[in-house]
Formats: sequence, structure tokens, C-alpha cells
Amino acid sequence: MGRVTVGALRAVLVVVLAGTVLVQVLMVWVLVSGSDPEGGSAALTAMRVLTVVGLVAVQTVVVCVGRLVAMVRRGTVFSSAAFRYVDGIAGAIVGVAVVWFAVTAVNAPGQRDDPGVTVIMGGIGVAVLGVALIVLVLRALLVQAVAREGEAARMRAELDEVI
Repeated sequence: MGRVTVGALRAVLVVVLAGTVLVQVLMVWVLVSGSDPEGGSAALTAMRVLTVVGLVAVQTVVVCVGRLVAMVRRGTVFSSAAFRYVDGIAGAIVGVAVVWFAVTAVNAPGQRDDPGVTVIMGGIGVAVLGVALIVLVLRALLVQAVAREGEAARMRAELDEVI
């Protein structure tokens, strides 16, 4: 991975992390200060809480991707230490899907006249779960790569002994 690519990715991760923290702070401020400009209905309050929780999941993905990028730059990504970050990404994506399903449930009563919106939102939640499954498939590939790396190191050691 090139220096420009890593630098650009790090910049994007920093911007996303800063933006999500800013939105969380503003949402929490509105919730605790009682200064809701929209009146603070129960559904709106629930949406704000779900937004704060969903952003925690996004922040988890950002941190885990940042750690994996650092491992790539150091050449240590093909190690068992990378599994925890990939697991963190998969778990956070599942968390996002759960939050999205909760948003769909909160939004559903307002969509009685057009239930298609709720169905579409549910489909988006299923698609997000599909992304988590893709990450788990990629994790399985990482497991295989780590195993092959270990096998290659063992074979190199045996070859060194023979020579």
C-alpha cells in the first residue's frame, strides 16, 4: 500500500471520526439540555439516541480500519493480532444493522400510508448484515493467509537447517 493511499485513508478516517464525534456531542447536548428545537417527541428522542449509538459503531469501524492500515504499513497484518480488528469491524457492522432495524421500527408507525418505505428500510438493514457477512468471509481468507505465512516460516526454518 503506497504512502499516498495510506495518507489519504488516514485523512478520511480522521475527518469521519471528528465528524461523528461532533454529531454525537450535538445530539447528546440536545438530549440533556432540553433545548430541542423540534419539540422533543418520543420518536425524535429515540432517533437521536439511536443516532448516537449508531455513530459509536461507525467510530469502532474507523478505529479498527486505522489499526489495520497501521499493521499493513508495518507488514504485520498477516498475524493473529489482526483478527481482533476484523472481528471489531464485523461486530460494529452488525451493531449498525441492529440500530438500523430499530430506526425502522421507530419510523414504521409514521409510514402506515406507505408501508413500502418500511420494507425498503428493512431491506437496507438486511444489506448491511450482508456486508458483515462479507467481512467474515474476508476474515476467513485472513485466517488462511496467516496459516500459510506460519507454514512458510516453518518450511524456511527447516530449509535453513538442511542447508
